[in-house]
Amino acid sequence: MHSSPARISSLKLDLECLYTRAYNQREWSEELLRSYHRVARSFKGQDGERLRKLHDWLLAPLTIWPIEMCDALREALASWSDKKALTEPQRLLIDLLPDPPDETACEIVARHEREVQSGIYEHVTGKSAKYAQKEAELKNDPEFSAQWTRIKAAFTPERHADHKGVIRRTMGTERNLRPQWPSRQPGPQAAFQTAFDAFCMRWNLYGMQHDEPLLLKLAVNLTPYATMIVIPSYWSFDPKRDIRWNEIARLHRSRARSRQGAVLKEGKEHRRKLAQKLQKLVAVVMKRGLRGEERRSFLVAGLGLAPETSDRTLRRLRQEFRAQA
Repeated sequence: MHSSPARISSLKLDLECLYTRAYNQREWSEELLRSYHRVARSFKGQDGERLRKLHDWLLAPLTIWPIEMCDALREALASWSDKKALTEPQRLLIDLLPDPPDETACEIVARHEREVQSGIYEHVTGKSAKYAQKEAELKNDPEFSAQWTRIKAAFTPERHADHKGVIRRTMGTERNLRPQWPSRQPGPQAAFQTAFDAFCMRWNLYGMQHDEPLLLKLAVNLTPYATMIVIPSYWSFDPKRDIRWNEIARLHRSRARSRQGAVLKEGKEHRRKLAQKLQKLVAVVMKRGLRGEERRSFLVAGLGLAPETSDRTLRRLRQEFRAQA
């Protein structure tokens, strides 16, 4: 998405892109997109490129946003409208952001995102009877019902539910860090959340919806930084049957497409040195005015490449060098 599609983007295409996205992404970004397109023709220079980069990130699936893109673009547009320039902190932030994922990656992630929103993981985990068996046992367990009844008597759970009636336990974080604990203020909310977290731990839940338990599933989720596989503590894990590794690899590779390893690293370093040498040779070619076959032969010989090396190969090498410069 960071290449030519950004240049020809229109409001209609943007809204169509977001129409099928999960989490109502179009609904809460539509007005911002309208604001962007009202002034997009005025974008100039490097700041204009930065604004287009934020626009492309806004169209990426929410799951892989590294920051709140709506806020970043809204503030950048305000600066552009006022001064036709971004502030230095805004420039720094945008320059620090990686390139947005391309269209293929966005399609793969967006499909996964819709399935996750619906609680569907079978495309990566397969249809396991383990979840269904555990869920049936849980719903018929008198101890579970008794504990939930005690929670409802001690608190008013519906006060803590969202518009769908879902109450969620405190979410886990990377490396099991708990930044929310020190900031949790004493009071009824904290008392309920603490009791509810203990209840969810006891019964392997991520929450409740009205009186229905939301049992943890074997799940695969993308984050801006990683691909996470969550195996519930109750799950008797079978790596051969419980995970569709090819599907997970496909999902993960949507962002990590380049091959890696020691041999490839050495090859890339070799190409980098060739590209640097090629730049110097090109300067000599221009100075001498060499053209056509004479030019190609000089460059190939100077690089120590096979005589049949094509101009296309040389162009790729130069492009790679530009990308690293």
